[in-house]
Amino acid sequence: MTQSSTLTPAKALAERNRAHFPNETTAYRQARNALLAEEIELRRHVERVAQMRRALPPGGEVQKTYHFTGENGPVTLAELFGDKDTLVVYSYMFGPQREKPCPMCTSLMAAWEGKVPDIEQRVALAMVARSPIDRLKAAKAARGWTQLKVFADTDGDFTRDYVSADDEDMPAYTVFTKRDGKIRHFYSIEMSGDMADPGQDPRGAPDPDPLWTLLDTTPEGRGNWYPKLQYEKH
Repeated sequence: MTQSSTLTPAKALAERNRAHFPNETTAYRQARNALLAEEIELRRHVERVAQMRRALPPGGEVQKTYHFTGENGPVTLAELFGDKDTLVVYSYMFGPQREKPCPMCTSLMAAWEGKVPDIEQRVALAMVARSPIDRLKAAKAARGWTQLKVFADTDGDFTRDYVSADDEDMPAYTVFTKRDGKIRHFYSIEMSGDMADPGQDPRGAPDPDPLWTLLDTTPEGRGNWYPKLQYEKH
């Protein structure tokens, strides 16, 4: 991306906007164009952050052999890569103590389910939880999912090293790379609840669940609503 010093100011780009909608007021158009300038700045900031992420130095080498149980039997972390050089692991909240999987994790995974064929053109993707594989398979079948691959971290070794040292039932998003025969940790979402701004729900940035991105475009916003595993029919 071109250095920001050479970019056309966002306000000047917003002034090129020719969008108008029936019966809008002058006040609306002025406010909307001001918002557009901020949206342009946000897009630029997202790209700057992505550049910084891609430029991270090599992370720590994975020197353990982590074992999982997949839907087709035992598998190691190295085998989760398949024929790809990058692996994304989402650790979701469905430990043995839970009767049902976390609704928030389920919402995110539901958004990814239909995109698996696209994602796997570029990287490998694995969903990992601490419950036995039969529970993970049953929960997956109950949602009607067929494309996400679920794996049980039965002994918890991976979870304790990359999710929670205390083996807490919590989510994590972790990216690994395989280069020159070595597997390394590349990136993890590290924003925690104690980093949340006042009045805001703790979350990563950008938020990986498109549900929230959509709700952020509405007048109601996110509010204090959270997804559920099931809804009453109206």
